[in-house]
Amino acid sequence: MRNVSKIGDLVCTVIDDLPTGARPELIVVLCHGYGASGDDLTDIGARLLRASPRLAESTRFIFPHAPLSLDSLGMPGGRAWWHLDVNRLVMAVEQRKFEEIAKENPDGLPAARDMLLKLIATFETDYGIDASQIVLGGFSQGSMLTTDVALRLPTPPAGLCAWSGTLICEETWRDLAKRRGSLQVLQSHGYYDPILPYSGAVALRDLFLDNGFEVKFIEFPGMHEIRSEVLQETLQLLKKILGDED
Repeated sequence: MRNVSKIGDLVCTVIDDLPTGARPELIVVLCHGYGASGDDLTDIGARLLRASPRLAESTRFIFPHAPLSLDSLGMPGGRAWWHLDVNRLVMAVEQRKFEEIAKENPDGLPAARDMLLKLIATFETDYGIDASQIVLGGFSQGSMLTTDVALRLPTPPAGLCAWSGTLICEETWRDLAKRRGSLQVLQSHGYYDPILPYSGAVALRDLFLDNGFEVKFIEFPGMHEIRSEVLQETLQLLKKILGDED
């Protein structure tokens, strides 16, 4: 089943193979990156469901569409969780001053966070599912948003997939991570990422490790992308959460 519906304040594409009216055991929320369409990551959900009968019988994938349209910026169909100063980001990368970005708290992040938290709250109301039965994840800006939310939920999510993300809100995230207790993280990043440098991913990984999180860090000789080996590890993580390890 594939449909588009509004959940909380967000339009979402929902994909699963569950019988009509069936309650999922696991919900996977994946948030796209800056400039992508709301459906950018949906093929991943379909691919993972095809790869595992256990996922197909138990798991619902939800792909929220970011609230901000970028049509007026010459990116038809593109959406964002918060607006970026792209020129400033490029300059920080070129001048190797990306640590300045890591210290920033984006102005639009709180509003995006509230929308995602509201979406997650509907799962308990609709299905009796709390955060321990939810995997959060995303790509690039979507990864930053879901990392922020994963650190703030009262109950830690079942897992966090941080694909080609980076460290932001450094002081706040360090404080939140100290109080998180535990979190299972799958993180991936390309050595040659020209948009979000590899060093930022390493800094985020180290923050996770410093606070005792269980981290699988996949580094690869590539760019700003989601590689097939990353999806394979994502599949293994979801199967592990469902008690279906190979």
